[in-house]
Amino acid sequence: MKYALILGDQLSTGLSCLRELDKSTDLIVMAEVSAEARYVKHHKQKIALLFCAMRHFAKTLQNDGWQVHYHHFDAESAQHSLLDVVAALTHQHKPSNLIMTECGEYRLHHDIISNWQHRLGIPVTVLDDDRFLCSKQRFADWARDRKQLRMEFFYRDMRRSTNILMDGKQPVGGAWNFDSSNRRPYRGEPPLPALPAYSYTDDDKAVFDLVDKHFPDHPGDLSRFNWPVTRDQALTALADFVEQRLPWFGDFQDAMTQGEPFMFHSLLSTSLNCGLLNPREVCDAALAAHRAGKVPLNATEGFIRQILGWREYVRGLYWLMMPTYAANNALNNSRSLPSYYWSGETDMNCMREAFNNTFDHAYAHHIQRLMVTGNFALLAGITPGEICDWYLAVYADAYDWVELPNTLGMVMHADDGLLGSKPYAASGNYINKMSDYCKHCRYSVKTSTEHDSCPFNSLYWHFMSRHRDRFSSNPRMTMIYRSYDKMADSKKQALTQHATKLLENLDNL
Repeated sequence: MKYALILGDQLSTGLSCLRELDKSTDLIVMAEVSAEARYVKHHKQKIALLFCAMRHFAKTLQNDGWQVHYHHFDAESAQHSLLDVVAALTHQHKPSNLIMTECGEYRLHHDIISNWQHRLGIPVTVLDDDRFLCSKQRFADWARDRKQLRMEFFYRDMRRSTNILMDGKQPVGGAWNFDSSNRRPYRGEPPLPALPAYSYTDDDKAVFDLVDKHFPDHPGDLSRFNWPVTRDQALTALADFVEQRLPWFGDFQDAMTQGEPFMFHSLLSTSLNCGLLNPREVCDAALAAHRAGKVPLNATEGFIRQILGWREYVRGLYWLMMPTYAANNALNNSRSLPSYYWSGETDMNCMREAFNNTFDHAYAHHIQRLMVTGNFALLAGITPGEICDWYLAVYADAYDWVELPNTLGMVMHADDGLLGSKPYAASGNYINKMSDYCKHCRYSVKTSTEHDSCPFNSLYWHFMSRHRDRFSSNPRMTMIYRSYDKMADSKKQALTQHATKLLENLDNL
């Protein structure tokens, strides 16, 4: 007898390890364990989502004729880790070997390949995860001998190899991306569509009770839980997005609006990242809508770029660069994460809005993550490891392979420009341009050095000043330093003094 361990982000019937098993003789193992739920303080909705989705998937496998051993979470259990569960079953059933599809986090992957075979006393076979459109090896081949690993060039290569949005050898529409068309602020039209509301079984509700009882100190709550936890629900989410929000996604993908956490975004990343959806079918659904004339090209391309481009790119970069990548701190940041990242209590309205979305829904869209909470952490010089752990904990779609490159590289520029050619730093003017947040804030976005000035403004120039030696020769930043050099010395001094005061009192903003 062989057996396979299926993880919480591997809820796909096409999983590579399943193809190596025999339904009549072999065993599938799934487990809810404390070690995986607690290695960071995962949002309650994230834990509930995975436990519910795992239980539904186990039933799907059983209905398909598989033998499944499912270890339910038990706070009193002596089996705290996945290895504990597997070891107990190995002792009981004496299988010939353990087969796994490779996991998505270096932490667990390293433990499996380094320790499990010795601890279990049987062979452990780890197979490629072929649910992605680019294998680890293919990405490594693409990256070999390149001086710069820019996502744009990887994305073009993926477009060619998959024939997605291609017209022969040329991109559909004559351009590789339409980013310049995707930066409109939202002014109330068209109306924002409601999300589908999902129904939950008694077993799902029992999971909610379990999470409330055993994870009381974790962030968030379950009162607004509305995530797909089954394959059918995930397909409903995909169809609803393509019909109701994708047509407007391109225009408004960078927009933010007070009290509107979802805008025209897909919210499909939780289903993609745990395996309820696969990336090709999501891209195909968007393509089909475009071909039918229902979705404009800028929206179709902008959405597909996030999946075929960014999602595949950050995974490839993660596995190419780990484990040393996680220790990068190119800007030598050392400040602690302010307390409001966990409480949400701050007078900065844009930050408060992003935190409210985060704690209410285990979600914030990419501009809130990158240009609000991330931008602030960058300007304030927060230690990369602290902000990376925060993003990993509080978002339902966060797994180390996707979260770490996005946060450490894209948000914090801690990888010295490996992922992005310039830091995503911005003053309050960007937030004011792309949102109505500033109208609801006690801080003034129009000033920089007054007691009630938007903190982003002086912190932006302080960031540019303290990192001048690193960035002034960057051709994409010369205009910034030209503007800074035109300021009067008194203005520069006032900016520095105000920003220094803010940095000394970060927890009180």
